[in-house]
Amino acid sequence: MKEIFGKEYLEICPISFEKYYGQKITLKGTIHKVRKLGGLLFIILRSGKYFTQCKLEKNSLNIPDESYNEGNYVAITGICQIEKRAKYGVEIQIESIKILSIPDEKMPFSINNHFLDISMDTNLDFRPISLRHQKESAIFSIQSAIASLFRESLFLIGFTEIHSPKLVFAGAEGGSNVFKVEYFNKKLFLAQSPQFYKQMMVGVFGRVMEIGPVFRAEPHDTSRHLNEYTSMDLEMGPIEKFEEIMEIETYLLNYIFEQLPKRCAYEINELEIEIPKINKIPAIKMSEALGIVKTIDKTYKKNDLDPNAEKIVCQYIFEKTGSELVFVTHFPKNIRPFYTMEDPKNPNLTLSFDLLFRGLEITTGGQRIHDYRTQKEKIKSFGYDPKDFMFYLQIHKYGMPPHGGLGLGLERLTMQILKLSNIKNACLFPRTMKRIIP
Repeated sequence: MKEIFGKEYLEICPISFEKYYGQKITLKGTIHKVRKLGGLLFIILRSGKYFTQCKLEKNSLNIPDESYNEGNYVAITGICQIEKRAKYGVEIQIESIKILSIPDEKMPFSINNHFLDISMDTNLDFRPISLRHQKESAIFSIQSAIASLFRESLFLIGFTEIHSPKLVFAGAEGGSNVFKVEYFNKKLFLAQSPQFYKQMMVGVFGRVMEIGPVFRAEPHDTSRHLNEYTSMDLEMGPIEKFEEIMEIETYLLNYIFEQLPKRCAYEINELEIEIPKINKIPAIKMSEALGIVKTIDKTYKKNDLDPNAEKIVCQYIFEKTGSELVFVTHFPKNIRPFYTMEDPKNPNLTLSFDLLFRGLEITTGGQRIHDYRTQKEKIKSFGYDPKDFMFYLQIHKYGMPPHGGLGLGLERLTMQILKLSNIKNACLFPRTMKRIIP
């Protein structure tokens, strides 16, 4: 008898059960759903993210009813056989059920219906339970694959993964939107981004990337904001122009979008979505984007893009080019951080960009200042004391190549790929102004 668990857990996916056809095997998991059909019971066993159909002929075996109550953790032993009508084309003919654990209470809501029909608050209040629903867990299987493919695509072109501190001496973006932390009688901050450290590491490895949490003390409670999210960052040098960073992002998104259907075919089918395809991502300057918005919305007065303006620009570009993504470049210097390089052709603008996807900004990037004196003066012009940034300025003082990078929000990318209505649905355990548990 083949027992599939422990070291051989990787083999538990029902898709790979062909090697066990006709054999007696044991699967361990939780009873997700029980369906009665005449004298037959169909038990859906959830093992991690996989669901296996098991069949019990009710009168042929002496198995007590309480053995297969929904929520029980069990070990099911039986014969693996082909069943084309089952989800993965495989079924276990049950011979015995061993109870491993029994829940103390009934579920607060059903997790085995086709849709999880509960409110957002209930979903998040009972998050460890709601995530057991197939559609909820499918979101995070896909998100896991996105992060893995981000790494994989960059490893292939010479990037090195780094892990930077999240307790930092200064906020990378400046301003007051940072969380302060008491640290042995010192004042530190939770990192808004790995910006300073990834720039430092360009001087070591040339091409670096990181996936990690970042913290923004922004007083927003919207469908697009989190106060803690996962940022997928890269930084590279030497570069000759900031558009090279955009080319890298086009490459990595192309890689992710091409590979996702292969890695997550069943999850994509479960969520009934279509992964977009990329040929070339169009790019327009900020001035052009504002022109588009102001032509459509005559009352628009801002020199930046608000959420509605981002939607207008994306819709316009989609109608003109068929692309669901668009780069917006050359942002004014007064709305970009102090490390952003100014455009030599127009010092009021910067060599920077945002990437908009289906009406939402998912990436901010651009070229950084690499000259010591220029960076020191820029820090002063922002009202900061260069002495507070002495460790950061070391890289400029002792030589840095022209370089640049970007930060790509994992939750926002997940949200837009899957067409979710709220970013909280793309975060396992959201941290917002009003929510810090579970």
